[in-house]
Amino acid sequence: MTTFPLPNASQDLTGQVALVTGASAGLGRRFAKVLAAQGAKVAIAARRLDKLEELAAEIRAAGGQALPVELDVTDADQLIRAVAQTEAAYGTVTILVNNAGIPDAQRAHKMSVELIDRVLDINVRAPWILSCEVARRLIAAEKPGRIVNLASRAAYAYDGRGAALYATSKMAVVRMTETLAVEWARFNINVNAIAPGAFSSEMMDGMIARMGDITKNFPRPRLGDPAQLDSTLLFLVSPASEFVTGTTVRVDDAQGGR
Repeated sequence: MTTFPLPNASQDLTGQVALVTGASAGLGRRFAKVLAAQGAKVAIAARRLDKLEELAAEIRAAGGQALPVELDVTDADQLIRAVAQTEAAYGTVTILVNNAGIPDAQRAHKMSVELIDRVLDINVRAPWILSCEVARRLIAAEKPGRIVNLASRAAYAYDGRGAALYATSKMAVVRMTETLAVEWARFNINVNAIAPGAFSSEMMDGMIARMGDITKNFPRPRLGDPAQLDSTLLFLVSPASEFVTGTTVRVDDAQGGR
């Protein structure tokens, strides 16, 4: 029987190679810094290369390693190239954080086909393609890996005020997490998800500008700080969670109800 340390709670990511999408701002920016602080080499991917360069400089100044990767997640070729670019620089990607996403903030019957396609491309198609490309390379290299998808409390609670497609796309992420976890468990690739509630971010600032103070109806009227997701992220990518796969962890301060 395997002998585990007491407690079995290591969050050391030394030797791991991480790829984080949507890393130029918000939660993705925080995720990248956290992974680098724990010893992972981190590829930071997003469209805004100038923001990525700023983040890379911060990570390097703190003693970490970071590779800016310009990426439009709606382009399948760019998704595959981002994985290849990371592998060429650092080795096989062993941690993937599918963080990039967009809201729709419109009534379903008023959405253009173009917007429907964009929401689904970014929120569902992109994490699917990236997950499969990372898994394919892990399987070929016979290495274990961790994939963390970003779902949302919206997958479980919808107030009817717009963003029905966003909610639908995030429930698709939950189901994607469950099915890919089963498919890749035999290869020691764990797939899990985080479903955040309302956290401070650029995207949240835009929502508040449109809708006003959304916290007044929450059980605790407050927004989360991205730092409050650190422990969940690290648990899901670290040795401590080796037996956890196919799970979505709701970090929402009970905002979505139960």
